[in-house]
Amino acid sequence: MRSSVQAGDDGGEGGAALASYWWRPLVEHGGSEGEAARRRVRVLREMERLAAAANESLDDLRHKLLTYKAGDLWFPAGGIPKQEMDIPPVVSVLLIGLAGAGKSMLVDLMYYVLGRAGFVPLTSPADKDGRTLCLEEHNVLRSMRNGFCVFDSRGLDRDRMGDGLEEVAEWMEKGVRHRQPCRGTGLLDASAPAKRFVRRRVNCVIIVANLRELHRSLLSGDAGPLEATYDLVHHPPIKINSTENPILVLTHGDELSPEERMEARVKACEHLGVPETNGVYDIPCVNEYGAAVDEMDPTTAYAVAEVILRALVVADRSHRPKARIKDRLLLVLSWAMCALSAWFAFLSRCCAKLGRANREAKLRVQ
Repeated sequence: MRSSVQAGDDGGEGGAALASYWWRPLVEHGGSEGEAARRRVRVLREMERLAAAANESLDDLRHKLLTYKAGDLWFPAGGIPKQEMDIPPVVSVLLIGLAGAGKSMLVDLMYYVLGRAGFVPLTSPADKDGRTLCLEEHNVLRSMRNGFCVFDSRGLDRDRMGDGLEEVAEWMEKGVRHRQPCRGTGLLDASAPAKRFVRRRVNCVIIVANLRELHRSLLSGDAGPLEATYDLVHHPPIKINSTENPILVLTHGDELSPEERMEARVKACEHLGVPETNGVYDIPCVNEYGAAVDEMDPTTAYAVAEVILRALVVADRSHRPKARIKDRLLLVLSWAMCALSAWFAFLSRCCAKLGRANREAKLRVQ
């Protein structure tokens, strides 16, 4: 059952805008106690915060994102000035998740929210099952010199999570590039054209999970989707900052009833070991009318914009200091000293063997 929709408090120009406040009927169901009830209350407060911010700050947040330049959200730390930080011209955000989680639709929604839907094709190369075949770079701000880009990836197969996690670790270590073929697509031999595109270091990861599938997993007892998502959330290579969990976006919650939607979010976050509000967002890809939520649902539009902003904050906090000439010389010197010590150790071992052989020969003569 789809989540309910009611008229918003403020109408837009040219007609009343509809906004989805699916959580408000749940406010009346109070009186329960315990940790589960406190978790529900925290989620309700978070949703009300997003709704209030959408009415007051959505346009300001859009403007901040549209005028963003890499490093704008950096703040001083460690006594190193900004000019000594290795800040790329374009920040890269990587979307990962299981197959069918809604990563490509989330990218489309980002274009809608930032007003770029009419400028770019929103479809990506996909196989017969609708799964993305290769990494797709989406430069939302349409600038090669500054801003940010979002990489859409192929959904991971939960029956082959080992291979999927290994590929994710490879992306985090070696970087990603536009049109880079993903494993399991049969396009690995066609990677030559992709090598012409710029390889970018991943600055932030957003995990996309299908809340409807997690709800079914909780009801059926089939822990497969939950365990696969848990492995992905706690995969060490994707943690840009070891003290923070990756950003988690829950999609397809609008296909559940409000009570199911709330219960699935609370229980899924508890199972995944992440807070149910901090860095977790419930984002439907379309509203009840099958249209983009940009005009119909300001709360979801604000949530999408805040997801992008949070990712950029994480990215700007992950920049490393530039390698100075002195550091490089010390590194080369240390390598040379290691090689020299290894050479002397080899000579010492050879001389010891020769000396031992010489003594044994003299003893045999005597």
